[in-house]
Amino acid sequence: MKDSIDSRICVSISEPTVELCVNALRGLKLAEIRLDKTKLDEKNIRKVFSTQVRLVATFRPGMTDDKLRLKSLISAINHGASFVDIELEADDRYRGELLKAARKKGCKVIVSYHNDDRTPSREELIRIVDSCFRSGGDIAKIACKVNSTNDNARLLGLLDENKDLVVVGMGKEGTITRVVSTLLGSPFTYASLSLGKETALGQISAAKLKRLIGSFP
Repeated sequence: MKDSIDSRICVSISEPTVELCVNALRGLKLAEIRLDKTKLDEKNIRKVFSTQVRLVATFRPGMTDDKLRLKSLISAINHGASFVDIELEADDRYRGELLKAARKKGCKVIVSYHNDDRTPSREELIRIVDSCFRSGGDIAKIACKVNSTNDNARLLGLLDENKDLVVVGMGKEGTITRVVSTLLGSPFTYASLSLGKETALGQISAAKLKRLIGSFP
């Protein structure tokens, strides 16, 4: 059971140096490297993504231009990333370059949608999920701010028809989605390395999340 739970918890890593990143990966089975926060150069990207851990390469927009983001993510793909995260709203050319690199290396594509303010209606969410897959995603990721229990229900309800789907309820109210989603068929969920190292609102530590998931029969 331990191995099964570990493989379903993707630990989000945002350590500032290559040494700290490599140390953080020890003992993990699945992790996300937040390249927008770590600022690893190409040499260090190679060192991190050459480890035996299954890694998601993520480089969120806003901190730098798409040219550097593209270069970093392609480097991660070429050096062993198991997954690459591409935002749904990404430019077609940017997405196309990443899809081409990922297909060549057998790297799975996560097309992600983020809404920091609210959780859309079920009808809108269904359209968004469909857009993620039509945009080339092997896995769709839907991360939305949860403001009510109904928001949690809508997010988790998406899993009744989609198993290649990660749903994340952001904020304190959405914590339950991080625990329950994998029990309903989601391939994995996200957690922080430890308390105080969260990379998203409502994220809980991998150790706590493992206990919570493990408490279910």
